[in-house]
Amino acid sequence: MATRMVELLWEHVTPKPPLEPEFLWEKGSAGFCAEDETSLREPQDIADFRQRLEVLCRSLRDEARLNALGHTLAYGQLTAAIRKRHALGRLWRERPELATTRIASPIVVVGQMRAGTTRLHRLLSADPAHAGTRFCNAFDPVPRRPDWRPIKSGFALAIGRRINPWLDTLHPFGATRVDEEISWLSYALDACTYEAQWRIPSFVAFNEASDPTPIYREFARILRSDAAATGNAGLPRVLKVPQFSEALPALLDQFPDARIIVARRDEEAVLESSVSMVASQFAFQSDHADLAAIRAEWRRKIALRKARIEAALAQFDGPLARVDFDEFDIDSEAVVERIYKDLGIGLSPEARIAMRRESARASRDGHGQHRAQIAGFKSQGAEPGTQTGTARQT
Repeated sequence: MATRMVELLWEHVTPKPPLEPEFLWEKGSAGFCAEDETSLREPQDIADFRQRLEVLCRSLRDEARLNALGHTLAYGQLTAAIRKRHALGRLWRERPELATTRIASPIVVVGQMRAGTTRLHRLLSADPAHAGTRFCNAFDPVPRRPDWRPIKSGFALAIGRRINPWLDTLHPFGATRVDEEISWLSYALDACTYEAQWRIPSFVAFNEASDPTPIYREFARILRSDAAATGNAGLPRVLKVPQFSEALPALLDQFPDARIIVARRDEEAVLESSVSMVASQFAFQSDHADLAAIRAEWRRKIALRKARIEAALAQFDGPLARVDFDEFDIDSEAVVERIYKDLGIGLSPEARIAMRRESARASRDGHGQHRAQIAGFKSQGAEPGTQTGTARQT
């Protein structure tokens, strides 16, 4: 229905917006000045974003086979990335000190998508001695007074739930809940958000082969600015994005004093859960979702990320903890105690209480339904979305 409504809008109200770099740039940069693109950014950073936009647009036009809704969402996300980049540039032009704020050594959760990283991330962020990034700050990293971001991001989540009913089953959200900083990477046009929604193999290959330094310089500027704006620069920020596993050396170049937690899970379980999540995103944005191709691609991605994690950790000599997914189901408190010991962190009574509250909250999430969903589809030889006709093999 949503796709048909978009088609009717294109026919009778407004023309279909082209996914062309020049057009998107014109729309996304409206109201900003040229200096907002360049503020505090090195020439490599500026050129990298422009090139990524060009390659991504070409991949969307030539490979993604988006339906009308998918095209509209792509247009919205790319113009938003351009707009956020300019808004951040303007912020740093007016307040350059934000981007160089000194922050406490971060704690970085590294692991495959669907390997229990969210549970680990939120538990450690619950510790009053630590800080986490609110979803609304990740979604919109530009601080404002008054801060309407919780309301705006809550509205965006409500729309997302209407479009994709599986949203909170796949990843429980909340406007002010601690969440991953994936948007900060996607606003620099890293592939992480986009490859989980669209079939864009040439852009994915470009991203994997490119130097990620410009991406993580931008990420560091955003993190330091957010820490200054929220007043928690003195608390270790617990960071988590599965994409870190592909570019961990670039992240550590920005934060060489980081402490790392590696989350591990059986690779077949990771694959099944990843395919489920990606298929649900593809389903409403393309009428040509090829489930076999999705499975093959994410099997490849899992192997790539595993190899890159191992290579990066072989060169890392800082504090490191490792956690297996199934350990949490046996004794989560014992696992947390071991993590804190391995990282050289004290575990306070207040932290234990806060983590128990977070565990209780997580137990009420719809996440557990995803396991049952995967099992049901596997027993039928299908994937999420195929039973209801929202995703079809071609």
